[in-house]
Amino acid sequence: MSASVPFLPRPAALDGSMVGDVGFDPLGFTTKYDIKWLRESELKHGRVCMLASLGCIVQEIVHLPFEATSNPVASEAFFQVPAGGLWQIFAGIGIVEHFSNNFKMSGSTMFSEGRAPGNLGFDPLNFGKNPSARARYELAEIKNGRLAMLGFGGMIHGCFITGKGPIGALTSMDWHQSF
Repeated sequence: MSASVPFLPRPAALDGSMVGDVGFDPLGFTTKYDIKWLRESELKHGRVCMLASLGCIVQEIVHLPFEATSNPVASEAFFQVPAGGLWQIFAGIGIVEHFSNNFKMSGSTMFSEGRAPGNLGFDPLNFGKNPSARARYELAEIKNGRLAMLGFGGMIHGCFITGKGPIGALTSMDWHQSF
């Protein structure tokens, strides 16, 4: 049985060999896709959401001196970016993705050279030298990434609902209202 969902069987691909594996796959993705490709996706989305969560909070406080960068609400600021700028961002992301994976983008070819999921060969401070420290950092990254994905989802939906950024919504909330 799965440790995370005790009433479901543990998926065969989730055998506990990867850091942060608790047997959570209620939709059965591990039966259809390579587990390494799913882990790579989880790590990338977690890293992006960690940065996005920080950006959503910082943009309420820090602004560039241009009118187009003065909106403190992330959900509204996205639509102030010109279409050409968004296409440049998407093209840049695509180029980085292709070069970081040596132009191998499918789940069956991405790890054919033995690369570990999420390992892009960038460790300038040598945090990964000590194996026990590396395992601890990998677990922290997975857990913080999962939390950031949930947190950013909550922040952006809060922006949609209240029309304010996270800090603005918290500071203007009437804490004495009854529901």
